[in-house]
Amino acid sequence: MEQPDTFTTSQEHSQRTENQSTADRRAAIRENIKRLERRANHGLYILAIFITLSIVAVQNFSLLPSFPPAVLKALGKPPSAQMISAALLVYLFSAIILTLARMMEGTGKAGGFAHLGYLAAFYFFYHFSGNMDVHFWAVFAAGVTILSLESYHLWQHCREEILKERALLAELDSLTRKSRLHP
Repeated sequence: MEQPDTFTTSQEHSQRTENQSTADRRAAIRENIKRLERRANHGLYILAIFITLSIVAVQNFSLLPSFPPAVLKALGKPPSAQMISAALLVYLFSAIILTLARMMEGTGKAGGFAHLGYLAAFYFFYHFSGNMDVHFWAVFAAGVTILSLESYHLWQHCREEILKERALLAELDSLTRKSRLHP
């Protein structure tokens, strides 16, 4: 029985390991691309949740049960509409500046759910102060502005990362082709 050449066998093993490693890297890159594609849409989902919240808010939260008088008494007197509007204005400009700063840094950080919580709080403050009908559009416009900017930022960041991952994949494919031509 003929004994296999150990050099050839280890070379084949090395080639198989390299191909497996390359295949694993390709799979990891493709999985990362899929993850980034899913993440790119998170801003739209948060915007959809905000619009749903806005529909409920414009109806004065009629879908939700009212607080009992004891809870309303414990909460105390609601802030004035002017105070809530001033806080909304400060929040709006702060959120826009922070989002633009994150865009300039190029980070993928986003504050979508935090913004959703703040905007919900403004709706509730206006609701409890009895001024929802007058100030609904202010909160809605602020929310759409902030969440659209956040959504764009997240989408743009994910697109840039996807392009980098695709470039890595193309480079890996190119190296694989070269190694096949020149073993």
